[in-house]
Amino acid sequence: MSDNGERKLSIICSKGTLDMAYPGLVLANAALMEGIDVTMFFTFWGLEIVKRKSMDHLKATPLGNPAMGMPNIVGILPGVTAMASTMMKKEIEKLDFPPVSEFVEMIHDAGGKMYGCRMAMDMMKLEKEDLCDQIDDVIGAMEFMEMSDGAQIIFI
Repeated sequence: MSDNGERKLSIICSKGTLDMAYPGLVLANAALMEGIDVTMFFTFWGLEIVKRKSMDHLKATPLGNPAMGMPNIVGILPGVTAMASTMMKKEIEKLDFPPVSEFVEMIHDAGGKMYGCRMAMDMMKLEKEDLCDQIDDVIGAMEFMEMSDGAQIIFI
């Protein structure tokens, strides 16, 4: 809890695959529904979640993911990532979860704050204009730490 007694949650999104985008988005949405102040920080590959060109084209790769139940060697075959991504998108749709861009918009509209990581953006030669409109700003790690003072921090 923050000093004033309000609950705060800060979520760091560092991975840009379909299966890693939804945990942060679901947690942010649930927290906002509970009246918790939410701040999301997108860094490194997590920027893919909020990049205009990629946010609705994220993939789920079985390569290096033992939970998908297939040998790694199968994951390198052409078309396997596309198949896994399509299957996951269908399951997400069955659960009536929105696509990533719509989910980001919902979180923003509900009062969630979203920030891109300055260092990661500089490394990847990205500008704020490359990110979706719901990103409040591009900030450094120290600024994010200040914003997260008193918050529960979740790293995904």
